[in-house]
Amino acid sequence: MLGAGWASGLNLYAAVLVLGWMGASGQADLPPSLDILSNPLVMGAAGLMFVVEFFADKVPGLDSLWDAIHTFIRIPAGALMAAGAAQGLDMGAVGELIGLILGGGLATTSHVSKASTRALINTSPEPVTNWTASVTEDAAVVGGLWTALNYPWLFVLLLILFILLAIWLVPKTWRLLKAAGKTVFSWFRKPQPTETTENTD
Repeated sequence: MLGAGWASGLNLYAAVLVLGWMGASGQADLPPSLDILSNPLVMGAAGLMFVVEFFADKVPGLDSLWDAIHTFIRIPAGALMAAGAAQGLDMGAVGELIGLILGGGLATTSHVSKASTRALINTSPEPVTNWTASVTEDAAVVGGLWTALNYPWLFVLLLILFILLAIWLVPKTWRLLKAAGKTVFSWFRKPQPTETTENTD
């Protein structure tokens, strides 16, 4: 439940692919509401979008636009996937509501952390850090979901550390982005004309 919400905020399509593949291969018992992730058509669509995101995520500037658009996709999807995962806990409607709230909150946290960090990285002209961050995020989704399904308590510990890091990092990142934005804006601002006084005899 927690893993689905968190991973969706980083890369929704990778999360769908990993969960679908693990369910289809028998490596994980998905709740009935998430069995649809193992459908070949769903996995194919997620795979196609993963390829698109894989390349879009490597282009500075385009990745931030992609993240902005996916604010309205990753967070709701993360909440719904977590609510679906909560059905396996046999807690009824209460469990689904808890999953919806926690999943949406975690998806928001991971998405905002990713989007703000990548926007800051894009202030650097070289592409290496952007590519490195993108590959690291994809690997984190795969490794995080595998850990959540096989070692849930370890995942919970790592998730707590991630949340603490996000609480510390995101405000600092936004301050740096604000300062960078002011600097860029100052480059395009017209200089104010200086007033000259004429001396008359």
